[in-house]
Formats: sequence, structure tokens, C-alpha cells
Amino acid sequence: MIPVEKWWGIICEYGSSIWPAQLISITIAIALVIYLFVTPGKNANLLMKIYLSFSFAWIGIIFFIIQGKGLAGNYFFGTLFTVVAILFVLDIYRKKMEFCVPKAEWQKYLTIFLMLVVLCYPLFGMAFGHYFPKLIIIGTHPCPTAAFALLLLTTAVPRVNRIIYGILLFWAVPFPIFIQIPKFGVYEDSIMLVIGIYSLIMLIKNWKLTGKDKNRG
Repeated sequence: MIPVEKWWGIICEYGSSIWPAQLISITIAIALVIYLFVTPGKNANLLMKIYLSFSFAWIGIIFFIIQGKGLAGNYFFGTLFTVVAILFVLDIYRKKMEFCVPKAEWQKYLTIFLMLVVLCYPLFGMAFGHYFPKLIIIGTHPCPTAAFALLLLTTAVPRVNRIIYGILLFWAVPFPIFIQIPKFGVYEDSIMLVIGIYSLIMLIKNWKLTGKDKNRG
């Protein structure tokens, strides 16, 4: 595993080189979340899936494969995130996943709260002393994007793609515990861990429903 200084050096170089992509990405994410939660439907889902497809492709190719050559397993993780991007593209045509505000009151308010927390990822980062170009932001960095996508997937259960869900859980749950937080001090990734655990619970709770739904993801 690479030294902490080198890891943050790669993050800083990446952050500086892609600016203002971070600002554009998080602005679009906020706008799409508002659109999806206020006016759910086909158009909102289409735009969100396009955004997720582009974001995961960007992270897989630009972050990991091109600029993350010094990161351990960059080609492997770059491939995983690119696969997720492709699967979201396929779902644009298959229309099996539908993101929406949950009907159950407890899940509705919990989802809204967690979404606000995810969108505030950069603010939590700054609270821990991580300023630009160290800021970890939705759409351009893997951890907040994985958390963002997982939370959306919980709103689509049981109509979810298990492969996407599994890949994102593989990233969201073990990495903050064993690498991101203890090794590199990315304490804001606690957000991803919490959402990963919540997403895992929701998947297990509805596993039989997703398995029986043969015409869904």
C-alpha cells in the first residue's frame, strides 16, 4: 500500500487537474436529486441514470486508470467502476430500476436525511481539514459517488441490479473500515460506511423479493 503522503498527492493532483469538474458535478447532482424527489418519474430517472453512467465511467477511466496509476489496484477498480457505468447505461434501455422517494414514512425521512448528508460530503471533508484540491466530491471521486448511488438503489428495491449493488457494497463497507479511515484519514468516508451498512440491510431484508422478480434487475 502506498504511503499516506503519496496517496494524498495523487488526490491533490487529480483535483487540481479536473477543476471545475467537481463544481459542475455536484451542482448537477443536487439539481437532479431535487428534480427526482419533487417530480419523480421517467424523465427524472432517465437523467439520473445518465448522470450515474457518466460519473462512474469518469471515475473508472479518468480517476483510476489515467490519473490513478500510483494507486494500488487502479486497473482493477477502474474496471469495476466502468462496469457499473455500463450497467447503468443498459438500465436506461431496460428501465428496470426506478428511483423514487420511499413510501414508508421512516424510510422516506431517513433517505432524505442521508441524501443531505451525502451531498454535504465536501463540507464534512473541510471539517476534517481537507480543502481543495483534497475535497472528495460526488461524481468525480469514487467514495461519495458510491454512497450516492447506493442510497438511490435503496429507493428502487426490490427492482435493483444485484451486480451494481454488490460492486458498490464491496467498495462501501470494507474499504472505510480497513483502508480509507485508518490508513489515509479520510474520515468523511464514514458517510459511505453508514450508507453501505444501511444499503446492505435493505438488500438482505428484500433479498427474496429481488430473487423472485424474474423480470427485474
